[in-house]
Amino acid sequence: MEQPFIPNLTRISVYLIAGLLLLSGCQVPRLMQPPKARQTPVSFVGSTDSVGIASQNWRQFFDDPNLVQLIDTALAGNLDLRIATQRIEMARASFDYSRGFLAPQVNAVGSAGLDRYGQTTLNGVGNFDTNLSENIRGNLVIPNPTPDYFLGARSTWEIDIWGKLRNRKKAAYVRLLASEKGRHAVITSLVAEVARYYYSLLALDGEQEILQKNISLQQRALDLVRIQKQAGRVTELAVQQFAAQLLNTRSRQKQIQQQIVDAENQLNRLLGRYPQPVVRGKSLQERELPGQMLTGLPARMLTRRPDIRQAELELAAANIDVEAVRAEFLPSLNLSAYVGLNSFRAASLFDPASIATGILGGLAGPVINRRFVKANFRQSEAQSREAFYRYQQTIVTGFGEVITSLRGVENFRSVVDLQEQEVDVLENAVATSNDLFSSGYASYLEVITAQRSVLEAELALINTKQSQFLSLTDLYRALGGGWE
Repeated sequence: MEQPFIPNLTRISVYLIAGLLLLSGCQVPRLMQPPKARQTPVSFVGSTDSVGIASQNWRQFFDDPNLVQLIDTALAGNLDLRIATQRIEMARASFDYSRGFLAPQVNAVGSAGLDRYGQTTLNGVGNFDTNLSENIRGNLVIPNPTPDYFLGARSTWEIDIWGKLRNRKKAAYVRLLASEKGRHAVITSLVAEVARYYYSLLALDGEQEILQKNISLQQRALDLVRIQKQAGRVTELAVQQFAAQLLNTRSRQKQIQQQIVDAENQLNRLLGRYPQPVVRGKSLQERELPGQMLTGLPARMLTRRPDIRQAELELAAANIDVEAVRAEFLPSLNLSAYVGLNSFRAASLFDPASIATGILGGLAGPVINRRFVKANFRQSEAQSREAFYRYQQTIVTGFGEVITSLRGVENFRSVVDLQEQEVDVLENAVATSNDLFSSGYASYLEVITAQRSVLEAELALINTKQSQFLSLTDLYRALGGGWE
């Protein structure tokens, strides 16, 4: 009894697979050994608090309605953020594209062709002999040249027997997740950058207030020394010295005004709008310094920082790519099929007798061109190692940023305390020098020196306050806060 056709076809397919595996040598590269990861610290400088400031929403953390409004504007109009959003769309499209290869590719086809077979060719002799048959009459006679009309559908399908296509889809999906983390990283940096420019503007406003106060003091001192010159107690040199000091302070005030314009324009660029005045609150002179900052545990930073999560996902995608490339060493099973109307006469194309179908299965494995597959595999391995080292680099960078910012907040607090005492002492020195100068017990140079010293000390104090607020902002970003 004759065996069914399908089991024969299955047996033939098994034989073909076995033959191709033997022909290709069955030499699939081993998986690479991943590099050894560094042990991460269990705490930040002895800190054991489990919940840090990064868990706070940025609206709660900054607690300034003007700054919150600016950040809202930046999140709505920043161009870098819009670019990052488009990267997500690109990754999503890439994922959808990779999914398509798991299903059969079906194309509607309409084609027309013409072949003239030589009389000494297989088709030429066969067609000539066929036309001599008594069964071939009318429109069944094969013309030469022979037209070929087809209207229907053709399909190709690679059967994913080794998981190559599924791994490519999985890698594309992981990269989609990485692109979303990349957008979160842009948001984190954007929130921090807007806050940095905002605090820089508040510091410049504080410098303006300090300079304006000192201009008023120096103007009164100049008026006093002019009166004393008229009384013959001082010379014109003293008047010139006081006048020069006042002019210097006024010029510094103009420089600060230009720095404010520059900072406002930089902030407007982040907000995605054209130059305009930036609404802001009171200067840093009148703001309280932040208290103790809780950092949380390093393990939380690893899960919160978007750039670390992005690097981790990129590493996972690169490892999946290695698996997909390994499958290229094995034979691939491809099916081709068609169904439609096929005829060598246009008049009979839509005749039911012109219905044609076909299916073809084939196995293909690399033999001669294995060096190209090996090169592709080595490249994917190198990319995987690069992704691993980039992931480790991102973690090390993150720890360094946290420690630097944390130390900055603490150290600048101590500096501010000392500078505030310095300013108090120098303000008393100015008052004392004025009294002594009026009584004739101090020279005008001592008065000028005292005024200059207190001005420099006040400016240094406001700059230190600025540094502490910037360190606080950097600490919030370094811990992974601001992307919700």
